[in-house]
Amino acid sequence: MSDLKPGAPAARSLLDTVAAADDELTTATPSTATGGGVRGEGKLPRRTFKRYFRETGWRHLVGIGVAIFAIFPLLYIFSASLNPGGTLLTANALFSNFNFESYADLFNSPRHPYGAWFINTLVIGLITAAGTVILGALAAYSFSRMRFTGRRFGLTTLLVVQMFPQMLAAVAIFLLMVAIGDIFPALGLNTQIGLIMVYLGGALGVNTYLMYGFFNTVPSSIDEAAKIDGAGHARIFFTIILRLVAPILAVVGLLSFIGTASEFMLASVILIDPEKQTLAVGLYKFVSDEFSKNWSIFAAGAVLAAILPVALFLALQRYIVGGLTAGSVK
Repeated sequence: MSDLKPGAPAARSLLDTVAAADDELTTATPSTATGGGVRGEGKLPRRTFKRYFRETGWRHLVGIGVAIFAIFPLLYIFSASLNPGGTLLTANALFSNFNFESYADLFNSPRHPYGAWFINTLVIGLITAAGTVILGALAAYSFSRMRFTGRRFGLTTLLVVQMFPQMLAAVAIFLLMVAIGDIFPALGLNTQIGLIMVYLGGALGVNTYLMYGFFNTVPSSIDEAAKIDGAGHARIFFTIILRLVAPILAVVGLLSFIGTASEFMLASVILIDPEKQTLAVGLYKFVSDEFSKNWSIFAAGAVLAAILPVALFLALQRYIVGGLTAGSVK
């Protein structure tokens, strides 16, 4: 302190203030130093179980319950497929038997050509999914980018038609397929192409409206810039728009394939020849006989039938969330 010059009172005052503050910090009261004044000072408060359960614990509990509810049927079906001669109607312990005999019997029965059913389902599902994506995207682009008479009425009609259940049209579709078969046998009853046409007609409504909402999220300025460069609607659609709406195309294709592969009523009405039938119709034969129900082979066939949709879902899962939600908000 003696080194300070008499003409520097401001510096001496600053040093005195700092020293006083330091004395206050070092002479803190025992209650404050031991946590009596401010409880838990310098430490995060411990969260009690009641608070944890109120904030996030109940969500974890609900999630575990939903997971068990979803996984248990899958485990039960897989367990039944490993138990030859078992049944789904009695209480069987999970995995009490571990035998793959039912999986081998699927492909060794001449009365039940499971391999042909699997290929038929794959072909019909992929063609229907591809057709739904292409035709639905073209229709959605027209409703989204073009203005024409009847546009709003057409969109409303797409929604109204979907309100009627498919069962109401079963008889009409059957009679229509019989009439078409008399003129064009390749498109009539008991033909896979005819079934694909029926699926395409039923899938375009809701999928077109779903893609229409997604197309509206793509800025129209992109179209205008392409038109300035001389591009027409076809070039804009195939080279620009389709790349931007890839998520919704993947979602529509996946949903269309799953719906086609699991459809039973129309496939059982149109396809009569066992060699042309799909998995949904073919698997029913294992349990339709009143005296010889084979639930084990049925469960094995169901497990194998689920592999392809699951594989497609895993391959396209990065598009699922974005594709389903991006078109909901403009």
